[in-house]
Amino acid sequence: MKAFVAVAELGSFSRASEHLFMTQPAVSKRIAALEDDLGVTLFDRLGRGIQLTEAGQKFLTSSRRILADIQISRDEVLSLGADVGGRLRLATSHHVGIHRLPPVLKAFTQTYPDVELDLLFMDSELACDEVLNGHIELAVVTLPDQLENALLTELVWPDPLSIVCASDHPLASKVAAGIDVTAEMLTAHNAVLPARGTVTRAILLEALRPFDVTVETSLETNYLETIKMMVSVGLGWSALPSNMIDEGIMAVPVRGLAMQRRLGSVCLRGRTLSRAAMAFMDLLRG
Repeated sequence: MKAFVAVAELGSFSRASEHLFMTQPAVSKRIAALEDDLGVTLFDRLGRGIQLTEAGQKFLTSSRRILADIQISRDEVLSLGADVGGRLRLATSHHVGIHRLPPVLKAFTQTYPDVELDLLFMDSELACDEVLNGHIELAVVTLPDQLENALLTELVWPDPLSIVCASDHPLASKVAAGIDVTAEMLTAHNAVLPARGTVTRAILLEALRPFDVTVETSLETNYLETIKMMVSVGLGWSALPSNMIDEGIMAVPVRGLAMQRRLGSVCLRGRTLSRAAMAFMDLLRG
């Protein structure tokens, strides 16, 4: 199409070839291919001169418009430069959103004020599903142990887990007395655990599996903050991220028991992230 417009405007195949930095046979070949594709003659060859046919005149008008639109599109893409804007649809779990993301979110909104941030709170497992089906561009959650091949994850924060209880719980008195707490001792008391199907629950049960013990669960919930409250009032022991331990609950070292979650980003493999998502990832890595 560029070759056609050049020939039409310059009135010569040779001048068009010079303008396009191509050989004249190459230009002629392009025009012939275009005529063959359209099924019409675009130029009448009159001796040494050329003249647009009626079809050629019509096609010249639309070709100029199409080439101008293409150039505008190219310019719009190239003009994006380093500016970051648009909309970022981001999912996170309640724990990550409360305990890990605030500094990143603050830095992101201050650095990229033109980005419309659509922040969604949901269970980590659901967030991964939403990324997988394309509804969400990026999630920052507890990473699953068994990963869908279509998902791409990146570890941001290692998240050690501890067995915890209230300061007046029977397990707390064993720790205070210097007694070495075992996995079997945990089974004498009810547990307050994350809901079935959550990554945190799976990590705890997998860590306890070698000890061949059965955990009696009194309560279950998806929210770690709720579990912390229940533990603090003595409703049972649980497994929580170590950074959640404060004066309301205490860690219970259990012989041979070590647990750790992995917190990080999840995106769809092969999906080109928006500039906003890439900027967010850069802040996460920092």
